[in-house]
Amino acid sequence: MNTPAHLLLGAAVFGDPERRHTTTAALIGGLLPDLSLYLMAGVSLILLEIPPQVVFGELYYSEAWQHVFAIDNSMLVWGLVFGLGLWLKRAWVVALAGAALLHLVTDFALHHDDGRSHFWPLTSWVFESPISYWDSHHGARYVAPLEGLLSAICAAVLWRRYVQWGARFGFIAILGLEGFVIRQWLVFF
Repeated sequence: MNTPAHLLLGAAVFGDPERRHTTTAALIGGLLPDLSLYLMAGVSLILLEIPPQVVFGELYYSEAWQHVFAIDNSMLVWGLVFGLGLWLKRAWVVALAGAALLHLVTDFALHHDDGRSHFWPLTSWVFESPISYWDSHHGARYVAPLEGLLSAICAAVLWRRYVQWGARFGFIAILGLEGFVIRQWLVFF
């Protein structure tokens, strides 16, 4: 799924209106599995001026980048963090790791030829899903509207739970970003 959808889903499932830091942790957890991609691609594209075809056609699949992705997309690593949060009774750790795990489960099912090693360090095996959230050759035209609907439902749930206008505006802004990203995928891919 697109990162904004991960943020909304993580916040809807693990956020707590009574504990602001728990909701913040859930939002961060929804982002963290994608953060390395944004940082590495951003540096490559903007600072190093590497063409997008090289960044997403070569560097993305390179051993070095895939190793980074294996670490921050490992269900085992995030599962340990989640278990630690439960053991320590730290709601924010549970929210952070829970949202990251939820991110990974949905990514596992929705990446066709660009998946990650979700079971690192036990194996570097990568599941190749028959469907993709972004590639129209692998069902994105069907998946994207469902992802958009799920995001809208999560935003509506968050709107009802959170009475602070700042939080509400933030969730609606994330939903707007999700709609924009879905449109880009469908138009260009």
